[in-house]
Amino acid sequence: MTEPLARVESVKVVAGSTSASSRVLPEETAVALVYDGSTHAVMMATPQDLEDFALGFSLAEGKIDRVSDIASLDVVEQPLGLELRMWMTPGAGHRLAVRRRAMLGPTGCGLCGVESLEQALPAAKPVTATLQVSAVQIEAAMASLAPAQKLNREARALHAAGFWTLDKGLVMVREDVGRHNALDKLAGAMARKAIDAAAGIIVLTSRLSVELVQKAAQMGAPVLVAVSVPTALAVRTADAAGITLVGIARGDAFEIFTHPERVAAEPARSTRPVRLRTEGGLHANV
Repeated sequence: MTEPLARVESVKVVAGSTSASSRVLPEETAVALVYDGSTHAVMMATPQDLEDFALGFSLAEGKIDRVSDIASLDVVEQPLGLELRMWMTPGAGHRLAVRRRAMLGPTGCGLCGVESLEQALPAAKPVTATLQVSAVQIEAAMASLAPAQKLNREARALHAAGFWTLDKGLVMVREDVGRHNALDKLAGAMARKAIDAAAGIIVLTSRLSVELVQKAAQMGAPVLVAVSVPTALAVRTADAAGITLVGIARGDAFEIFTHPERVAAEPARSTRPVRLRTEGGLHANV
């Protein structure tokens, strides 16, 4: 069974100086909730206490009225994730079939309405953009985001997704209570204005979950930066998609988890080439 935590290697950058590092990250797994052989939803979740998750979700979403409505519950590992297979008592199964409806879903899941593990974890679109940025530019991109959050200044409860370019700075920002919604809004605004995501950095106020990496890959964004940590699955997905994933970006410090070759050493702070180590081997940074 998938462990809830995973250790990954990273490149730590502080005031322009780089060093090899590692960090324990939360695991993220696609979890399908299956009732009487039919998948009703797929959620991204930490693979721990899954029986509790199955019961709590079922009660909260009105799938069952009481715990005893579930006759049996099995956690089944699949190549792409986990299935929580629940078999209902006859009366509860009939009620569920009658009341089944499309999910409106909470802001945290990001996969509401998805009904298979294959749909939840499609292969990410490869990103081949050759953009290169510096540590100072990553710092500037993140620093530009908070002042542009007009709604958050009033309510203090909104996420933001922004697009920053080397020549224009912060081009646009979108806000929403859901981190996924904020990035969707940004993607839509950029598409309407024919702005190429390959030309800059996407910056986020949230942690980096796998669906955000998938969305960035669909946009063709080569560099994705966030204030918090990624999940281990997000790191694997970004690595496979060719995205430079940067997390814990606060002030002049951040960590590069994938494709560090896009982050150039800052001449003003480092006069020597450095070697950046990742799971895939060594990359020269000039």
